[in-house]
Amino acid sequence: MSSSEKQPPAEQSAARRGRPGYGQREILDIAVQVFIEHGYDATSVASLATRLGLSKSALYHHYPSKEALLEVALDEAIGSLESVLGEPGATSGGAGERLEHVLRGAVRVLVDKLPYVTLLLRVRGNSDIERAALDRRRAFDRAVTDLLRQAQAEGTVRADIDASVATRLLFGMVNSIVEWYRPAGTEGGAELAADVLALAFDGLRTR
Repeated sequence: MSSSEKQPPAEQSAARRGRPGYGQREILDIAVQVFIEHGYDATSVASLATRLGLSKSALYHHYPSKEALLEVALDEAIGSLESVLGEPGATSGGAGERLEHVLRGAVRVLVDKLPYVTLLLRVRGNSDIERAALDRRRAFDRAVTDLLRQAQAEGTVRADIDASVATRLLFGMVNSIVEWYRPAGTEGGAELAADVLALAFDGLRTR
């Protein structure tokens, strides 16, 4: 007798319907990829379940809604960026050194959590969850701008460029990484961060 003949019909159905071993993290990773590929608004719970090979009820067992998936994913991205601001390198030393640490940390987060940051950069504030994430992102940008102003005041970086403009330009460069960076390439996160800092501070440092 074959193994399928030994299984009760209900167990055979469950085996076909689901993929055993999916945990919350694996589901979240795949959901983020689907959101990026098709857009969050255009992605339905049914399409997520199909991509995962799960029933909708099995998906709901891990996450109560599509909105819950988005909220956790966006918190993963912005929370990781916020944590950089609390690291010792960002809270002690000269302002220029702290600014370098934060920029290096931002690149590290982007590389380590590339799909999550990509999703964060693509949300447009169409829901309360998105707007809350964007508010936190703007607060992060303001913290970097304040740090840049401190570096200007201490004479570490050029003061003839408006700090808010400089922050936008710096993160325009950093955020563009999501469009072309591939983890399988020859350059890792540390090397990429060094390249960003070299380009950024060669233009910002006083002569």
